[in-house]
Amino acid sequence: MKNLLIIAYYFPPSGGPGVQRVLKHVKYLRDFGWQPYVLTVSNGEFPARDESLLKEIPDDIVVERTHIFEPYDIYRMLTGKKKGTAIDVNVIKKDEQKIGAKEKFAELIRATFFIPDARIGWLPTARKAVKQMVEKYKIDAVYSSSPPYTCSLIARYAKRKFGLPWVAGFRDPWTGFISTPKRWSLPAAIDSAMEKSVFTEADFIECAWQGIIKDALSKEPDLVQSKFKHVPNGFDSADYPEVNKIHNALFTLTYTGSMYGRRNPAALFAAIEQLLSENKINPSEIKLQFIGRFGTEVQEMFDTVSFPNALEIIHYIPHKKSIEYLMLADLLLLVVDESKESEEIVPGKVYEYIGTGNPVLAIAPQPSAIADLMQETKAGVIAHQSEIDKIANAFLKFYTDWKEGKSSFEPVRSAIQSYERREAAGKLAELLNKLMEAK
Repeated sequence: MKNLLIIAYYFPPSGGPGVQRVLKHVKYLRDFGWQPYVLTVSNGEFPARDESLLKEIPDDIVVERTHIFEPYDIYRMLTGKKKGTAIDVNVIKKDEQKIGAKEKFAELIRATFFIPDARIGWLPTARKAVKQMVEKYKIDAVYSSSPPYTCSLIARYAKRKFGLPWVAGFRDPWTGFISTPKRWSLPAAIDSAMEKSVFTEADFIECAWQGIIKDALSKEPDLVQSKFKHVPNGFDSADYPEVNKIHNALFTLTYTGSMYGRRNPAALFAAIEQLLSENKINPSEIKLQFIGRFGTEVQEMFDTVSFPNALEIIHYIPHKKSIEYLMLADLLLLVVDESKESEEIVPGKVYEYIGTGNPVLAIAPQPSAIADLMQETKAGVIAHQSEIDKIANAFLKFYTDWKEGKSSFEPVRSAIQSYERREAAGKLAELLNKLMEAK
């Protein structure tokens, strides 16, 4: 059994989709000959917390937690937000939305001083912990999970200091991504230099979706393309509870996760309004469940629909409970952000959706990586946000199936099973084994 140091900011009790990739790697890597040792934070500022995920960490896994200086209380002070307000839901705005002077100033501070991100305050204590863990546990290799990109800088330190083989994991692109700040010239140059050094010095770059690879190579064509490896996200069938699947009294569409800015239900609501105006559906027979955390602009959409009694808004719940809601639904809603990156984005939760065996209504671009996945698995219907008629027809089709007590949905089960989380851990282990053989 070889020893792997895993550097991850998002780790239980952090909740949300970002934690699942690392948590499942930790769970399954030992099946492939690698013993994980985790370095994470003791006082992280997580957008969502899920204490139940702590129970999913195997009892004999070593988890070292060190202090981080988190700057978000300063951000809240500058923008007038209350302590504890989730930052990520409200700071990502639609292009046409105007933000106040306080938010503009706070964003300027973020873009100028927090490079590569607001978690740079973890670097001092993390470096000290890396040194101790490498020596104490006889670490053979390092894996980092980004974002935050500070995790990559910590792993780069381990690579430089101890010469350890390093796989840099990325769930999203680095500079210029939808959620990264727009920096002026000097901080932008520093950030780009950090990004290039990580991509250059890491032995492999493990990417959750193909667009991350395309993005990196488009910015730095001289990078070694063979170092970039696509290891898709997935679902863990062990997370799916036994449920008594019965015919729902109401046709139930379910969405889980955050919604803000460009990721919103406007197209779905327009399609439902259209169906209602044509008397094709009965509003008293539908239930639209939105489970998660929602920005103010999305909450305004909830407040202004003509079918408020059909809405059920549920705030953040434990991961396994959210899967139970997915399993009991008649139709699952996926919305991919409208942005320049949207054709390449593959949200991790889509795999949990298709793992339920229930149909998915994906509102996303075509062609796109999501469209390819839906075609491969036959997991549902995909439509662009502008295709209101197509969205309405898809909703009506599954509504009619529910009403008639039948199902015309036939996914490709074998294709879906290939996205089990254990398979992703095996692919990471293959990369690590290659590095060990080359030493």
